Amino acid sequence: MEELHTLKQQFLEARPAEWEDLPDIALYMDQIISYMPRQLIDGGIDDGLTSAMVNNYIKCGLVPRAEGKRYSPIHIGYLTAVCALKRVMSVRDVGALISAGRDRRPEPKMLYERFCRALDGALTEAGGGIDVDQPDENLPRLALDLAMRSYANQLACARVMELIQKQNEEAEHKEHKEHKEHKEHKEEK
Repeated sequence: MEELHTLKQQFLEARPAEWEDLPDIALYMDQIISYMPRQLIDGGIDDGLTSAMVNNYIKCGLVPRAEGKRYSPIHIGYLTAVCALKRVMSVRDVGALISAGRDRRPEPKMLYERFCRALDGALTEAGGGIDVDQPDENLPRLALDLAMRSYANQLACARVMELIQKQNEEAEHKEHKEHKEHKEHKEEK
């Protein structure tokens, strides 16, 4: 089946641009919107990124604010990750995951490269699981197998996100407590 072969090839070969290959000039919103489909591996399901979505991601803190009205490779990197992650996670969880990555202080380039490595592994695994020589009557079984892998991965991801949220809450509580103790100590003087 030609469509299955095309899908498998896309999963095995299509990848977002390497950091060094991202546009090195600042882009305006309409340029970002037209560039982003090249970054996303959508398997033929195009959600379409809009300027309202980009602005919402910025308001939610998922993507840094534009520099003036121009967007840099940093913005493209964050948008690439957000667009992929929002298909399988809530916006709140995407924010928590991005925040947890930022809290470890890596450069945006390192975050983007980490995201791309994880995406590469997942796409390679999914593409490798597509048997292009199977008869048409086996397509429902393939879809079920893929869906159940997705279900299991999503359950595991949800549990790990709970652990990240717990870590974030504990860190905020500790920071608040230290701030309060510091303030009380200053008042004693």
